[in-house]
This record gives sequence, structure tokens and C-alpha cells, in this order.
Amino acid sequence: MERILLPLALTLASAVLTHLGTGLHPVWWLTWLAPLPVLFLARRAGRGTTLAAGTLVWLAGQAQMWPYFTGALEMPPPLAAALIAGPALCYGLGVLLFRTLLTRGRPLLAASAVPAVWVTAEYVMNLAGPHGAWWSLAYTQADFLPVLQTASVTGVWGVTFLLLFVPASVAVLRPRAAVVSGVLVALTLGHGLVRLSTPTDTGGRKVALVATDASEDLVRRYGEAVDTAVAHGAEIVVLPEKVFRTADLPFARPGVEVVAGIAMETNSAVGYPSGVRYDKHHMIPGVERGYRPGTGLAFLDGDRLGLIICKDLDFPGLVRKYGKAGVAALLAPAWDFDEDAWLHSRMAVVRGVENGLAVARAAREGRLTVSDDRGRIVAERHSGRTGMTTVTASLPREGSATLYTALGDWAAWASAGLLLLALGAAARTRSSGSVSGSPIGGSATSLSTPSPVRGPANRPSTPASAVIGTPREEG
Repeated sequence: MERILLPLALTLASAVLTHLGTGLHPVWWLTWLAPLPVLFLARRAGRGTTLAAGTLVWLAGQAQMWPYFTGALEMPPPLAAALIAGPALCYGLGVLLFRTLLTRGRPLLAASAVPAVWVTAEYVMNLAGPHGAWWSLAYTQADFLPVLQTASVTGVWGVTFLLLFVPASVAVLRPRAAVVSGVLVALTLGHGLVRLSTPTDTGGRKVALVATDASEDLVRRYGEAVDTAVAHGAEIVVLPEKVFRTADLPFARPGVEVVAGIAMETNSAVGYPSGVRYDKHHMIPGVERGYRPGTGLAFLDGDRLGLIICKDLDFPGLVRKYGKAGVAALLAPAWDFDEDAWLHSRMAVVRGVENGLAVARAAREGRLTVSDDRGRIVAERHSGRTGMTTVTASLPREGSATLYTALGDWAAWASAGLLLLALGAAARTRSSGSVSGSPIGGSATSLSTPSPVRGPANRPSTPASAVIGTPREEG
């Protein structure tokens, strides 16, 4: 009975922690703990049990996303199932690779393999899929600002790597892995605290974000809200995405720039009175079919401010172009699905940290959020069901250069290289036949201590657990 109950308990523990530590409303500190139970299981379980447990952890933990995918995003059920099952298999394979390398005496590489698999999968989905880096685990840390500063060096890929490497280094139970993990955590927190010691730059123009979830008499109501914001000192006013169906709007005000979301043949952000226009690049599949995508960037205020729209902030490469252009802030009309308001607003916050710029994002059915280049929330409110919601803040005078803007996705490529190294090490060790397939401290089919194994001529052979118990360390 213990052989069944213990694997089930460990799998269930990881699944529950994954459920709470991911999704639309993650508890950031639980994300760090989620892999631990299933990785401890992998130390003693067989290959089949390990793969099944790892896959089930992600399936159970992410089942919460099914209503969101099929409802809010209008995904066909087969596609929604694939977007849960595919990563689940990836997660299971990462846990299996961890077990394989650990049983063959490569503990540090085993700990590195888990995040390498996941970061590589995230990056491939970012490049090949229609949702960019939407899937990254890094957003779970958006409110844990010392760790979030890592994105200014590595992008989201380095944050994801840390989230999985730290628990994996604990699970291998080897001093060298613990030391490496401790050094990385210390450097991460030190770097984060140093960056956060810089005060928020509030010397730029004053912005007002204005939104309502109502759908009637919007030209008049937004016009009055703009006038009120201007009367309170706003120099820039940002309205939500796809509020209007025509660009012929009475929003021109002397000395003030109003950015409005307009749905025509394109999904656009248009500035009044400048006439500057940005067309959204990335449409939500299904929900936004029929819109012609844009291709260029758009700037205001002598190129110090950039225009962008909602989902485009899910794509690190696009926002990095604005970072390279040296903008101080992005102005973003947006439209969320209410239940994803926190998560989608924080994706925008992370883009700002990556590229050293502020983000002023006005969302209906979501959050009106102004964040600085360190990811600190300067001002935020949820949009109102019927009334008009306004948020005001001062933008920075200039952006701050980051290594991520300069170097791009180097951490993702490094993870892919590390994955190839791990796979090569697993293949070489397997072909050499130097170590049997038995897991640490147990047989390939159970979690109990194995019986002595006898080799040829009835000579007791060395149990695999004895060999694996003192593995060689990597050079």
C-alpha cells in the first residue's frame, strides 16, 4: 500500500502547489515549492512512474485554465486541450531527465536540466505560437520585485530558470548544487535590491488613464472624462482598446495628447491632435480574426513615448524594439477579460522591467496600471462596471538601459544549449553502460529498498543505489 500511497501523495502535493502557484492569480512563493514533491518522488521511482507523475502534476495544476481558454479566449476545445497536455508532457519529460541524470551521477546537470527543458519550451512557444511569452512562469513573480529585476538582464527566461533550478538543486541533495543555487539566489536578490534602491523617475509629463466597462454614449462620456483629467493637470490621456469605430473623434485639446483605441480594418491606437497611429501587430486568434495586423512602431513627444496595444505587450521582441529606440514609457490601450486582469497587467509590467521603461496601460474589463522601469506600481485601479475610472501618474523623463535590451534572448539560447548538453550526457552515459537503470535508493518499479542482486557465478554485484549514492561531481 505504501508503494502506491507515497507516489500519489507526492504527485498530489506538487499538483496542488502548481495549481496555487500558477494560473491567473498565482501565489508567488508557492511557485518555488511546486516542483519539490515530484522531484523527490523522481529520486526513487521508476522511469514510467516519474514520467507519469510529472505529466499529471502539470495536467492537474493547469486544469483551472480550461474555462478561460475555451470561454474567454474562445479556443476550440482540441486546441485548449493541446495547450494544457503539450506542456504537461514537457514537464513530465523534464522530471524524467532529472531522474536519468541523477541516477547516473550527474546531480548538478540534473538540477539544471529541469529549468533547461522548460525555458526552451517557453522560448519555442514564444517564437512559433500566436501568444508570445504569455506562457512564462516568470509572471508569477511580478509582485516579488527583487527577483523580477533579473528580467532586466535575462528577460523572463532567467526568472523561469531560477524558479525551477532552485527547487531542483534542493531535490538532488548534493552540496555542490546547493552552493551553486545559493550563490545564484544571493546574486539575484543583491542585484534586485540594488536596482530597487533607485527612486522612481517622476519628472516627466503627467498621464491620465481613463476607462469604463459601459458601452453606451461613449464619445460624450470619454470626452467629459478627458476634460476632467486635463483640468486636474493631465498632459496625456490614454483610453482603452477598441472603444470607437471611427477615427473622427472630438478629442483634440490644446497642449494635450489623447490616445484612443479604435477598431476599423485595423485595431489601432490614434493620437489626438498629433494623428500618430499605431496598428496592433498580434491579434487574439479567433477573437480578433478579420483585423489587418500592423508592422511598424509609433512615437510621441520627440520619440520619448511609444504606442502599443494590449496583446502586443506579450511579445518581448516587439517591446525590445521600443527599448532599443530609447523610449521612456509606453502608452497602451488595452481590453482584458476581467478574470485575467492581474496577470495581463503584470505581463506589461515585466516588459517594462526587461527594457527599462515605464508602462501606462488603460484597460477596460481590467486594470488601469502605471508601472515604472523597475516594475513598481505607481498607480492602479480596476475599471468600473458603469462609472468612469481614472488613474493619474507622472511618467519618467527618460528610460534606463538594460542588458536584456542590448543582448536579447541570450538566456533562452543558453538554456537550449544546456538542454542539449544534458541530453548528450544522458545518451553517453546510457551507451557506456557504466550504471544500471535503477533509481536512487530503490528499484525501477517501486519505492522500497531493493533486494541484493547477484551477478554471474553467484557473486554479489554492487547495487545501483550504492554507486549512485556517491556520484561523481561534474568537472
